[in-house]
Formats: sequence, structure tokens, C-alpha cells
Amino acid sequence: MTTHRAFVIALTLVSSLACSAPGTTTEEVAPGAATETVGPDIDERSYQLGVISAFSEVVRAGVKRLALSAPLEPGDMDALLEDAAVIAAGHDVKTYVERDLLVTDLFPASTAEGRHVLLMYRDAVLDEYRALEERKAALAAAGEYEGDARRQLAVDFGRLLSYPDERIQELIAGNSELE
Repeated sequence: MTTHRAFVIALTLVSSLACSAPGTTTEEVAPGAATETVGPDIDERSYQLGVISAFSEVVRAGVKRLALSAPLEPGDMDALLEDAAVIAAGHDVKTYVERDLLVTDLFPASTAEGRHVLLMYRDAVLDEYRALEERKAALAAAGEYEGDARRQLAVDFGRLLSYPDERIQELIAGNSELE
């Protein structure tokens, strides 16, 4: 396995874990994990900013085209947004606050419901993300957001997030839900 592929796989796993319990503290993900994983002197805000810094670095390096912060309550996102933008800009990465994350079978519909997600990207990736949103809306309006079209939208979102195809298939298999 190449170093680049191993790095992508490790990052995908970290990303999946961060997204597995949106808007929750580490205590809610795993009781007692905050002191073991983060440490007793690191507050949630600092932790989230550290995650944003790490993902910004990975986006800048070209390992990920699009990265997502953990889904946060709107007030929590607002409270760290200025610092997050400074951190991302330091990595030459752009940010966008998504107040209504694209819902596909890649993640459960409840993942970001009522929460905001910070998108981190470079170049025209935000346009690609918006094109996926538009494609989903058009499919839904035509009554065609089902079957292969629905699955392909999830695959394309996963690829925009630079997930390996195997991981995309695992996520879709584990998270398919009807809206």
C-alpha cells in the first residue's frame, strides 16, 4: 500500500468518526473518551478548530478535494467561524458555511439536520458541490431520485469528499434511508 493511499484511508476513517455523531461532544460519542482522546485541558472549541486546521492542511495538500467539519449547532458554528476562516486561509483554503448539508445515502439524513457544517475546499469545488445539490433537486422534482440515480449522487458526493470507492460503498450500504 502506498503512503498516499494509507494516508487517505486513515483520514477517511477519522472523517467518518467525526461525522458519525454530528454536533455531539466526545463524551456523547464514547463515555470517557474526552479525557483519553482529547485530554482534560482541551475544550471542545479548540478541538473543533484543530480538526478544521488538519482538514484544511489536507485539502491544501490535495489529498481531499472537499472536507467537512463536524456538524455543529448554529451558535457553536458562529462562535468559531472567524477563527476557522483565519485558520483555513492560512492553508490557502476557502470555507463556506453550509446550513443545509446535501443529504444523500452517503450519511444518514439526521447527520446534519438543524446543524451547520463548514465546507473546506480549493478552486471550483464549491461549484461542484452546488451542482450536486442542483442535480438532486432536479431529480427529486421529476420524481426520479431513486434507484441508480440516487445511488450515483451519493457516489459522486463521496468522490468529491475524496473517499475511496470501497468506503463510499460501505457508507451507502450502511446508511441508505428513505427521506
